[in-house]
Amino acid sequence: MHAIIPPAGGPDLQAESALAPGIPSRAVHLCLDMQNLIGPAGPWAAEWADRVLPAVVSLVEHAPERCIFTRFVPPRDAAKMPTAWRDFYRKWPGLTAQEIDPRTLELMPPLQRFTPPASVLDKTRYSAFSASGLQDRLRAMSAEALVISGAESDMCVLSTVLSAIDLGYPVVIATDAICSASDTCHDAVLELYHQRFSQQVRTMTVREICETWVPA
Repeated sequence: MHAIIPPAGGPDLQAESALAPGIPSRAVHLCLDMQNLIGPAGPWAAEWADRVLPAVVSLVEHAPERCIFTRFVPPRDAAKMPTAWRDFYRKWPGLTAQEIDPRTLELMPPLQRFTPPASVLDKTRYSAFSASGLQDRLRAMSAEALVISGAESDMCVLSTVLSAIDLGYPVVIATDAICSASDTCHDAVLELYHQRFSQQVRTMTVREICETWVPA
């Protein structure tokens, strides 16, 4: 099962967060790839996706107008992707956009009612920042920090977090609103945030986020 791992004991200069207390009112919630694609009947089923869905819904409900959903949408022709991505799709035949059932790419049903006011951006790579227009959207929303939920903890979530750090955004990870198909990797990523990225990343539960964040 997924575990929320506290910082390890012993001296650790990385573990004391330099982030300001609270969550800025103009934070933006990025909800990553909570699609039928990873649901129980999806080709990339993540066992924990259904279990964290209520927490994701609660977080979106808190500030739907400050939420951006991303969808992972495979390319129509994998042969036109860069080399490593062509190798990726060789492992997943039948999952290009021209072959997959379009309903598989839709947001999970409980999340669809939030669009609008929440917006949706499509991407073909792991990081949300690979989506055309995300940075422009964040600037238009005067984003001061990013609250991140969704899937998968050790792939699209991790890639997005690292991109956000490089761009200078303070990041809050909703620990009970992210999931992975791998419990071991999910737990390892949470440990990584605590031990190596505590100057830029904070981990909080959805309840803590909703109690702290007063959206603009």
